[in-house]
Amino acid sequence: MRGEERSVGQKKPEREQTEETKQSRWGFRGKTVWDWLPIVGALLFPLVIALGTGWITRQLANLENQRAQQAQKVENQRAEAERELAEQRAQDEALQAYLDQMSGLLLEKDLRTSEEDSEVRTLARARALTVLERLDPSRKTAVVQFLVEAKLVQRVVGTGPIISLNGADLSGAYLFSSALSGADLERADLGQANLSDADLSWADLREADLDGARGVTNRELEQQASLLSRTTMPNGQKYEDWLKSKDQEENKKSDGSSWPPRATRMASLRE
Repeated sequence: MRGEERSVGQKKPEREQTEETKQSRWGFRGKTVWDWLPIVGALLFPLVIALGTGWITRQLANLENQRAQQAQKVENQRAEAERELAEQRAQDEALQAYLDQMSGLLLEKDLRTSEEDSEVRTLARARALTVLERLDPSRKTAVVQFLVEAKLVQRVVGTGPIISLNGADLSGAYLFSSALSGADLERADLGQANLSDADLSWADLREADLDGARGVTNRELEQQASLLSRTTMPNGQKYEDWLKSKDQEENKKSDGSSWPPRATRMASLRE
């Protein structure tokens, strides 16, 4: 009995000694959370510094990139403004040069009294077509206004126009109240032009493009112009197609019924 107690007494210190040996081996004996904080802090501090440095570097790079983009945007706007200014200056110079040239043809070459197929008329037409192709809508308007006021493009006192605008680029021009009676506008581009109150009586508009033209209707053109074959009307239809649709609408009204007639519709249903 005493031997067993002695044996138990010997085993207990051995177990405690074994646990203490394990704790000592890994350095955990007597360590608390507060004891570990300096060690953990020392290990994490370089990592935090590295992460913070990387974040700051990225933010600075993003800021620099934004500054570069903003500077490029400002530079692009400045370059665009300079291009627009240069283009406006070039257009003004082209318009002024054209007006000077036409003044010379009128005053020095007797353009008004020239023969129909004379060289001076050919030159005047070529210069008009060339400058109209180069200019923007506002300056095209100035050219047409000059030609109309000089009575060069309309029929005057039984005589045809001195300058033909056949094939001229008048797209987008503001031709409000322009006197273009008897003007030769065959194959002219009048798309998106403003023709409000314009006088187009007896004008030749064969194959002209008036798609999107404002201030004038298909019916008004039919009543005014002398020639409209293959003309693109303001609503985008060819003149001949518009005539067909107009005739169909008039037939509907005259028949007092929908198109096609009721008898035709009934026959198609029976079939």
